[in-house]
Amino acid sequence: MSQDVEAVKAIPPRHFPLGFWHNPIHFLAFGFGSGLVPRGPGTAGTLVAVFLFWWLQYLPFVSLLLVVALAFVAGVGICGLASKRLGVEDHPGIVWDEFVGYWLTMCFAPPGLFWMLVGFVLFRFFDILKPWPISWIDRRVSGGLGIMLDDLLAGVYAGLVVLALALTSSPA
Repeated sequence: MSQDVEAVKAIPPRHFPLGFWHNPIHFLAFGFGSGLVPRGPGTAGTLVAVFLFWWLQYLPFVSLLLVVALAFVAGVGICGLASKRLGVEDHPGIVWDEFVGYWLTMCFAPPGLFWMLVGFVLFRFFDILKPWPISWIDRRVSGGLGIMLDDLLAGVYAGLVVLALALTSSPA
């Protein structure tokens, strides 16, 4: 967490290198601009992911997993490149990883706004809390893979809780 605070102090968005926003990779890494909010950029990015998931929720399970897998692979490059160009290991404004983590959470959930909101709360909980091994990965794996992997695991944890809730709340 202190690394995130230092990153914001080191390079606030208004001081990004000239031409930074002309590159679509940066636009994606910063979640279409949602990562620019001054407080809670991860939460803002996840909210955009919720909005985008509205159209993804009715995809067949395998298709949804394919979207998540492709977004993860792309995210390793997108986040890694944006991070490298900024010179900050994991700038908190880079929120593509939140998109992918939330979408993975929702692979375990039934469709509907209620479950989308439950998934949002649970994903943010695990992403902020970072239980083991998420915290270990967050500290030890660098680059685009490190940025993406901790949120992917937070998505797995949140998804398993969503699945358990969905299975226990549905009529037999």
